[in-house]
Amino acid sequence: MPRYRLVVEYDGGPYCGFQAQADLPSVQGAIEAAVAAFSGQTLRLAAAGRTDTGVHATGQVVHIDLDRDWPADTVRNAINAHLTREPISILSAEIAEADWHARFSAVERRYLYRILNRRSPPALERGKVWHVKKPLDVEAMQAAARHLVGLHDFTTFRDVKCQAKSPVKTLDVAEVRREGELVLLTFKARSFLHRQVRSMTGTLAEVGVGRWAVDDVKTALEAKDRTACGAVAPADGLYLTGVGY
Repeated sequence: MPRYRLVVEYDGGPYCGFQAQADLPSVQGAIEAAVAAFSGQTLRLAAAGRTDTGVHATGQVVHIDLDRDWPADTVRNAINAHLTREPISILSAEIAEADWHARFSAVERRYLYRILNRRSPPALERGKVWHVKKPLDVEAMQAAARHLVGLHDFTTFRDVKCQAKSPVKTLDVAEVRREGELVLLTFKARSFLHRQVRSMTGTLAEVGVGRWAVDDVKTALEAKDRTACGAVAPADGLYLTGVGY
């Protein structure tokens, strides 16, 4: 039974998250239905991350185990042929080792958060960015982001419904930069807590608009208290951009 590694791109807007749910549209459900349509096989795929409702991906990684030994390009093309009505695309497919796992073999996950920072609302990218009207001080946001890098108890930035065993995580990268009207936040870590990226982004935006000082982020982190977090950024601007193995 060959195992296939798939890299997936999707618009999370129409779905109730990545994970399959009974009677609700999901990215996982759509991919599994496409696999069944071309192979006749009902299966449950495994993914590197389970993104929330409205969160997008340019580099999600999943694996599937098929009964038949298909060429990898055939698997990619066949799944895509049955996803033509869905905003989901299989970017690549390759045969993986039998013991390789999309989730458990991952050593790094990378996220990008996109903020459209201008007075006028988005027309072409509605649902793909967080629109912030007030000017953002990117240098202050970057200075504040440095407080988040490293090994910390991230309870402040952990959703109350998070099922992780521990709030302690190592954040390897937290970078903020501007590209024209876009403010881009990049985060890298082995793993993240539920809504950690959106929580950190919302807090850094408080610094950007001047409501928080740079060191207020350090104070919030050290509080280890969810109520110390700034407003959580919306799902629209968040993208899972890649997974390292």
